[in-house]
Amino acid sequence: MQDAPQPQLHSSIVAMVSLAAGIASNHPDMGQCQLDRLRKAGVPQHQIDTVIEIARHIRDEAAQKLDTDFDEAAVVPSKPKVEKGKQVDIKATGSACCTPTASGQSCC
Repeated sequence: MQDAPQPQLHSSIVAMVSLAAGIASNHPDMGQCQLDRLRKAGVPQHQIDTVIEIARHIRDEAAQKLDTDFDEAAVVPSKPKVEKGKQVDIKATGSACCTPTASGQSCC
């Protein structure tokens, strides 16, 4: 017996996921075409801004964790080169799945 086909995700959800993934992965295009799609679909700018903020936060947090792990392995004092206000205190966060963004948005 075959399962019934699942409904497709709304195109705006696909564009938001793609935008976030592009930013978080440092894709060279950074989701420019997704921005156009979201705006044409009438997605409010504050929702787009939230997606961008969360994606950047995840990207920056991942990069800092990688740098911290590398520094510990290399026995070099940790000196992350992160813009002021974007640094996440990795040791304070422990093994939490994520920390909130600067504006308090949850990424989990």
